[in-house]
Amino acid sequence: MINFTNNSQIFKMKEVALNTFDDTVSMFYVDGEETIACYQAMRDYMVFTNKRMIVVDVQGVFGKKKDFSSFPYSKIQAFSVKTAGVLDIDTDVDIAFAGLGLVHLEFTTATNVAKLLRLIGGFVL
Repeated sequence: MINFTNNSQIFKMKEVALNTFDDTVSMFYVDGEETIACYQAMRDYMVFTNKRMIVVDVQGVFGKKKDFSSFPYSKIQAFSVKTAGVLDIDTDVDIAFAGLGLVHLEFTTATNVAKLLRLIGGFVL
């Protein structure tokens, strides 16, 4: 599982096309699971489905080794957002998971964070 304690900040993510990671994550989908949004950093990426958040930590020199972590929406206790400012040009999202703790994510200024929060809120609230 990706270690959010020692590696709590993933490189700033940006939204990418929905089918960008279908070849790597769809094999883990359960019946009725669909991709809703995808975000990518340098090599790592996140896929939001209608059931969970999947974080992929690409490892190794050639990126062949991947660590897939699944975070069901049912385990989210709270979430918050800090929008970009004048000097701080990224947007931070913190998600508190039961049994795991706080997950800190950073997104580029161009990311539609309102869409992301509606997505999470729609499954949590």
